This record gives sequence, C-alpha cells and structure tokens, in this order.
Amino acid sequence: MTMRAFVFGAGYSGQAFGRALAGKAEWLGGTTRSPARLAALAEAGLEPFLFDGEVTPDVASALARTTHLVVSAAPGDTGDPVIAAAGGHIQDAMPALRWIGYLSTVGVYGDHQGAWIDETAECRPRPGRSDNRLEAEKEWEKLAATRGVPLAVLRLSGIYGPGRNALVNLQNGTARRIVKPGQVFNRIHVADIAGSLVHLATGDTGGIFNVTDDEPAPPQDVVAFAASLMNVPPPPEIDFDSAELSPMARSFYGENKRVSNGKLVSSGYSFLYPDYRAAFTRMWAEDDWRG
Repeated sequence: MTMRAFVFGAGYSGQAFGRALAGKAEWLGGTTRSPARLAALAEAGLEPFLFDGEVTPDVASALARTTHLVVSAAPGDTGDPVIAAAGGHIQDAMPALRWIGYLSTVGVYGDHQGAWIDETAECRPRPGRSDNRLEAEKEWEKLAATRGVPLAVLRLSGIYGPGRNALVNLQNGTARRIVKPGQVFNRIHVADIAGSLVHLATGDTGGIFNVTDDEPAPPQDVVAFAASLMNVPPPPEIDFDSAELSPMARSFYGENKRVSNGKLVSSGYSFLYPDYRAAFTRMWAEDDWRG
C-alpha cells in the first residue's frame, strides 16, 4: 500500500511514528513550531516543516500529496488549531487523503472511581484541557465525515518511553512515590502509540480506540519496580494528602479509572509492551531508557 503520511505536531509520539514507518512509507512529513526541532524530525525520518498556525506554501504542497494525516496538536479554548488553520485544505485540497488519525487522551473519560471502562463509557472531562480534547474530537469527527474519510481517534493514557520514565527520574533524583489508597493510572509506551497508529493507518481503520497497556497500576509500584531494576533503594512513600504537588498534578489524582484496550486488541494489534514491567525490563536490559 502506498502511504504518504503527514504529522501535524510531530513531537515525542509523532517522531516515534516516523521511526516506526521508516522504510515502509513512500514519504513522511511532520511539523514543528520551533526551528530548533527541525533536525530532530529529520532524524526520525520525517521531512520537517515549520507550522505555527498558518499553512505555508510548502505545507500546502505536502498536504496535497498526503494519503494519511496524523494530528498530534493540542487544542485550546478556541478549538483545534489544525482545523482552524488547515481545515479548508483538508476539505478541498487533499485529493489523495484516505485516513485521518487524531491523538486524544483517556482524560476525556474523567473519573470513574477505579472502575474498568471501555470506549462506550460516559465522558466526564474536567473543564480545561480534557474538555477541549473532547470538543476537538467532535470537530475532527465532523470534518472527517464531511470529507468522507475514516477517522481513528486514539485516546492515549500516560505516555512514557526513552527519556521519559521512572528510571530517568530515579537517576536525576526527581522520582517520588506518592501514595493515595486505591489510586491507579493507565500508561502506554510511546512505541505502542506509534505501533497503533501504523496498524490503524495501514488498514484505513476508523473509530475510537483506547491506546493503553494491559495493567493500570499504582504509580508508587512503577517507581519501586524501576528502582529494583537499577538496584537502588526506592524513594520513601509520601502520603498524598501531605505531598507537595502543583494544582495540575494534584488534579490528576482526582481521576481514577481502569481503561480497557480490548477494542484495539480485537482489531488485530499486539502490544510491544503489554505492561510496565515488560517495558522497564526491556528498556533497562537494552539500555534504551535514557533517550
């Protein structure tokens, strides 16, 4: 299958997608707002483009030949920035377009008091970032339907991988084991975000998919496991009520849910890292944790 993929907002996840498609896609491109990051996109196999809210002629030319569009740009209070800038191009000037993938968050579900949920669960997003994500999902659903192409909405859990993980935090002294009884978080290795994108894009598959590993777990357990691999003592446990946390960090603990990936697995995707123990063990053994 011929694939010419373009990523709006080719950051940590978008660059992993580029690396996953290396040698498989006919062409890959991606955007950044920072000239200093152009080289990183190129190293990931993406032709780099600057994009800061305006479709330049070179971006328009790239979109005209794109078959698969991935959007990894955060929405704001005024809506999705890619639709605002490029909605007209997507609608009228992308003749080869076959599929759109939108990276969202499991935060749109809000709090479910630790219960297992799937894609049919009620969305109860907090005002602000999660609420904006849900509204952006709706914007993309409307545009994709008007355009007549499948849209895959990937609801991502907490992202980790090389350079962003508890091993790094232990090394630099920032790891903490904050304990709130009954609290679990969902997480996903960046390679499985890339793998899920490749899987869904290859099949031109639409729908909403939770992209999260098999095992929601207490955050303090992840830190303790990482410390055991490094053969260092884990940091002491800190009671949540007395922990010094930013308002945003504290708000994350106000949501407790166990998110199922069953729909993605049923679609044929096999996780590279089905849980944090498998991921950390492999990253440590292969020295692939520093980034």
